[in-house]
Amino acid sequence: QVQLVESGGGLVQPGGSLRLSCAASGIIFSSNVMGWYRQAPGKQREFVAIILSDGTTNYADSVKGRFTISRDNAKNTVYLQMNSLIPEDTAVYYCRSYSPRNWGQGTQVTVSS
Repeated sequence: QVQLVESGGGLVQPGGSLRLSCAASGIIFSSNVMGWYRQAPGKQREFVAIILSDGTTNYADSVKGRFTISRDNAKNTVYLQMNSLIPEDTAVYYCRSYSPRNWGQGTQVTVSS
């Protein structure tokens, strides 16, 4: 049974940082493509970042230069380091595996003063 469990969300002021974690089980993590998506209120879920099994990364233009995705295969965990947060980053952030395709339950990130 595939399980993806996100953590690390919370309330942060504009300009602040947060680090999200996603612990995976039930998948062959080291060879899996992993991604982060987000969904703001009233909007569709959108792509944020992706990391391939060889460490290659790609980002949405809106987060490029501010967010960093990384993985620790020994811990079956993927991370999203978010810096220079702005109110527009407020959303529920979801972790995703691609083989098989599965979603975590999401973690809320709120950027507000």
